[in-house]
Amino acid sequence: MLHSCSSIVIHAAGDLRIEPQEVATPGAGEVLIQMQAGGICGSDLHYYHNGGFGPIKLREPMVLGHEVSGIIGALGTDTGDLQEGQLVAISPSRPCHSCAFCTKGQHNHCLNMRFYGSAMPFPHIQGAFQEHLVVSAAQCAPADGLSAAQAAMAEPLAVCLHAVAQAGDLTGKTVLITGCGPIGALCILAARHAGAARVIATDLSDYTLTMAQLCGADTPLNTAINPQALEEFQADKGQVDVHLECSGAPAALAAGVACLRPRGILVQLGLGGDMTVPMQALTAKEITLRGSFRFHEEFFTAVKLMQSGAITVDHLITHSFPASEAVQAFTTASDRSQAMKVQLQF
Repeated sequence: MLHSCSSIVIHAAGDLRIEPQEVATPGAGEVLIQMQAGGICGSDLHYYHNGGFGPIKLREPMVLGHEVSGIIGALGTDTGDLQEGQLVAISPSRPCHSCAFCTKGQHNHCLNMRFYGSAMPFPHIQGAFQEHLVVSAAQCAPADGLSAAQAAMAEPLAVCLHAVAQAGDLTGKTVLITGCGPIGALCILAARHAGAARVIATDLSDYTLTMAQLCGADTPLNTAINPQALEEFQADKGQVDVHLECSGAPAALAAGVACLRPRGILVQLGLGGDMTVPMQALTAKEITLRGSFRFHEEFFTAVKLMQSGAITVDHLITHSFPASEAVQAFTTASDRSQAMKVQLQF
């Protein structure tokens, strides 16, 4: 064991603490990371405000965080081309590579997944909001040319790349994105990169819709101010080819279904608990409903897209706080009238 380091631990709703954690010495195929940046995700906020979401509840203290980047501080053996001092984005996806789903290439559905900062299994999988962390070399995506803040955006971008892949070919398509928080905004970037011809974006906040425009949305619509804003896209059985639902709100899903053309595709990303689905409309218009859960190989693709400049995320990183000010950071991240992606500095 190495020296203790600080970590950000959730004990219960509203009970966030900075506590020491022991750090192991990196072994074969492992590296020691000196954490640099960590983004606060919607799931982190659910743990902070509610102690979980849906059926997933905290049953023991858990280190939060899974959107992280850091500098390699030490190498174990057999770590390939990785080098000390190198900036890497760290994938939180740690499948077993041997279960029935992994052997089919469906790593995001691994039966033994160890995804950072998840209370889904028990004991919980501890997260990555730690000053120092030993990780597998296979989790490290070299992020040369990126800042630590940019590299920490690889995880949410990977979520959106996976969702866009679920939607199929977007070339020349009209895409509706409901919910323009960080995931919705990144979905706009991913959809544009995939060839979408027109992007319609809805949210309840003018601030997030302004961000949606910066990401490439053609038609930003505030459905709090104008609940009928999508009516024009419902004409002739629907004007939208693909709906990426990022809010988890039943009303947003229903509005999107009304806008989808016959044989359109609905991809559900948003997690808000079970909801009522307009099944008769789905049936009558022969709409395909697809879920989208996490990612795996898309993580390394996300880093490469940022390195090449094909996707730029800088404008979505609106706030940065020292890890010692974690409570203030979580409070700020909860205010969608002023914050998009809030990151911690370690």
